[in-house]
Amino acid sequence: MADVGGSGAATPVGEMPEFVHLRVHSAYSLLEGALPLKKILAKAAGDSQPAIAIADTNNLFVALEFSQKAMDEGLQPIIGCQVSIDMEDGGEGEKRGPQQALAKLPSIVLLAATEQGYERLVDLVSRAYLGGEGNHAVHIAASWLDEIGTEGMIALTGSLTGPVDMALKEGHAPQALSRLLALKRLFGDRLYIELQRHGTYDRRHEQKMIAMAYEHEIPLVATNEAFFPTRDDYDAHDALMA
Repeated sequence: MADVGGSGAATPVGEMPEFVHLRVHSAYSLLEGALPLKKILAKAAGDSQPAIAIADTNNLFVALEFSQKAMDEGLQPIIGCQVSIDMEDGGEGEKRGPQQALAKLPSIVLLAATEQGYERLVDLVSRAYLGGEGNHAVHIAASWLDEIGTEGMIALTGSLTGPVDMALKEGHAPQALSRLLALKRLFGDRLYIELQRHGTYDRRHEQKMIAMAYEHEIPLVATNEAFFPTRDDYDAHDALMA
């Protein structure tokens, strides 16, 4: 698997910088996404994207097939996963219990930047399935990141469904900062504050996140959580989610 990273070459004046989707959901994001891998790769190649990341929800089912077929299309595959996370700080929904009791768990996106990072991501996702009992929701705990290690992985804060954003939106600014600093301690300069401008876009909230990023020297990344290829496919996706 190729390391995550750009060429470092400057973008010529007048040309658009290369754009890479960092959290595409395939049909393996069960009851969320319906995009076949073939369509994802064709769309990315058609848009001349140099790379693409698939970050399905709490699973890596598509990882092997994605890696092989993306390279066949001349795309750099970035293997990721959107993982539900218990920050273990007393936040709402963070006590282990039945599936419905954990419905409000936040999520972050983890991207494998190296082979070692991929192995750690596999360990985390496997433990997420094996660590609970009965009908407990699939999720990781923040302490597991300390135990397994994070070298070789990049973390995105999860935007509006992430632990930092959710705490801030609920009026818990000290908890939001504490969570951000906990993630920074775990990932260092491999942590990115994620911004999205779709759905329930809130400019005031975005400005608060940007201010935190500047104050604590954490880079920003703009993402789009892609579940379908074009706006014409929205109705089909909406029917899936109903």
